[in-house]
Amino acid sequence: MIDFVNVSKIYPNGTHALENVSLSIDKGEFVFIVGASGAGKSTFLKLIMHEETPTSGEIIINGNKLSKLKRRDIPYLRRHMGIVFQDFRLIEKMTVFDNVAFAMRAVGESGATIKKRVPYVLSLVGLQDKMKNKPSELSGGEQQRVSLARALVNNPEIIVADEPTGNVDPELSHEIIELLNEINSMGTTVLVVTHEHELVREFHQRVITIDRGKVIADNQKSGSAGYGDDVYSEYDDYEITDDEPADNYGGDAYDDDDDYGELPQYPDNVVIVPD
Repeated sequence: MIDFVNVSKIYPNGTHALENVSLSIDKGEFVFIVGASGAGKSTFLKLIMHEETPTSGEIIINGNKLSKLKRRDIPYLRRHMGIVFQDFRLIEKMTVFDNVAFAMRAVGESGATIKKRVPYVLSLVGLQDKMKNKPSELSGGEQQRVSLARALVNNPEIIVADEPTGNVDPELSHEIIELLNEINSMGTTVLVVTHEHELVREFHQRVITIDRGKVIADNQKSGSAGYGDDVYSEYDDYEITDDEPADNYGGDAYDDDDDYGELPQYPDNVVIVPD
């Protein structure tokens, strides 16, 4: 489903964000992407979403070479993806229902379909009784579940979750990953970028570790009780600090805490939600 073939990304200031990365992610996989701040995780995601283009190498998604993708076709590529942001990206003036429905309206779904689909997706994340609430009336964990419902509502083939537990209480982190795990069990490919390697150990999924732009470990899904003892020997040595070098051009303009632009940045893109 997702193939990186000798992919490198060098920003104009000379920063090597990714260096000769080759890997494949199959349909239906659940993959954690881990690494210290500045390792290259944000660039990895932006290349998948075609927000950035590689300096060299090829990225293939669903059999489509992104280097051959015409600009007008980029929104259609992204419609196969659902994005879950660390900072939720909800529209405060809208209700929970309308925040989720917005993604469907952007692709021209009928009112009847929206009225049927939105409550169903909200029920999947346990928020069917919050449809009329505004985001400010919800807890952080509930807001993240709305963000997850919004990413799911157009039935994407791929869910990309960028630090989805970063702004929720620790006790809710497990709940968010469990929801993503359940979504994956229904056949959706799930990519989760995270610093929380204790959670990663717990869920026994494939783990790709990036360090200084290189994939230094790619450990397949394992159900063994001792999972993670060897997988994280290098990652556990990282000291996550605010002054880690940025992984891309422009210093902190492209660091791992970077967002994906203001909401109007992608007016034709339904997966960088809202449109």
